[in-house]
Amino acid sequence: MTDAQETAADTAPRTTGGGPPDENVPANGLPIPLLEPREGIPPVVASDEALAQVIAAFAAGRGPVAVDAERASGYRYGQRAYLVQLRRDGAGTALIDPVGCPDLSGLGEALGGTEWILHAATQDLPCLRDIGMRPSSLFDTELAGRLAGFPRVGLGAMVESVLGYALEKGHSAVDWSNRPLPEPWLRYAALDVELLVDLRDALEKELDRQGKLEWAHEEFEAIATAPPAPPRKDPWRRTSGMHKVRRRRQMAVVRELWTARDRVAQRRDVSPGKVLSDAAIVEAALAVPVNVAALTALPGFGHRMGRRQLEQWQAAIDRARALPESELPQPGKEPAGPPPPRAWADKDPAAAARLAAARAGVTALAEELHLPQENLITPDTVRRVCWEPPARADRDAVEAALAAHGARRWQIGLVTPLLVEALSAKG
Repeated sequence: MTDAQETAADTAPRTTGGGPPDENVPANGLPIPLLEPREGIPPVVASDEALAQVIAAFAAGRGPVAVDAERASGYRYGQRAYLVQLRRDGAGTALIDPVGCPDLSGLGEALGGTEWILHAATQDLPCLRDIGMRPSSLFDTELAGRLAGFPRVGLGAMVESVLGYALEKGHSAVDWSNRPLPEPWLRYAALDVELLVDLRDALEKELDRQGKLEWAHEEFEAIATAPPAPPRKDPWRRTSGMHKVRRRRQMAVVRELWTARDRVAQRRDVSPGKVLSDAAIVEAALAVPVNVAALTALPGFGHRMGRRQLEQWQAAIDRARALPESELPQPGKEPAGPPPPRAWADKDPAAAARLAAARAGVTALAEELHLPQENLITPDTVRRVCWEPPARADRDAVEAALAAHGARRWQIGLVTPLLVEALSAKG
């Protein structure tokens, strides 16, 4: 355990879930299994009447609110929430079913001026926004752990190293769209928010001790105020194994099969991978079969697939085969920004020297500050500034360049001096 972990663990309250926090930590130092929420498993809220009671209770609660959401990734289409968990002093724990209560905007408004505590907030915020819940301020315990220098920042690891408790994580990848939800799953869900407030308080103290609390506040504000990500352009190009597909006609097959699969998956509300695998799409694109018999011989289209399904996929392939040359997709354009760093030495030796110096400086500073390099400054930002440096390599110009790429104030203040030096490096 690091100094940071020991300090946080020494100051954190402990609870086994059966009563109020206590200081009775086992002498052997082993984590205490957290087996039961302190008030038991709350009933699942699935009606407007029950939701109104939760809203009133949480609006009257005290302090920040712990928030978590469970999705059915890999089982259902999209990333919607199938359970929302909350905990707040004075209100206890609530488990809300967004299937029965699809509009939680009233709850979101009731908590509008309250700090939300989430673990890995960027994973849950999109599905929470979809049901009307948007925090005005937040505390991300995973990001706080990264800034504080913890080597493992999963929720279970953080609760164990900071608070001394072991969370049962066996239900993290189950199909949360199942109804009714089994009691062990509900217990797991309630325990996920059981100690988030305690974890937040301990991490805040540790960040303050390290002089990093203002950094964390800037990061949290950036997450809370970030706009929703725009839809991806040509999402079919992200098909796993796409690098094998070289010809435009083959790309058209991938596009048609991906689009047909997505349509089926959305209609059936299942994960696209359960309809047809990426590997099968790529196999079909490489072979461009001319009929169902040829398609059946390909991996992923075997005898277990029904005739109607096979005809559906062959029809998509036939559409790609019939496209005129002018309508075939173009090869993927080079991504915006600098080329891969491995090509810099040939394309621009001076830029390669700048990048090497900048990377060395960032690595040394991140180690000194005990935080991951990517949290000190994103590698993409470093590459962009080194590939197209400002006309003047002085402090003001570098600060402006970093700000233009979305760096926060604390990052700009720390990284600017070493980038000024790196931009003066000679090839």
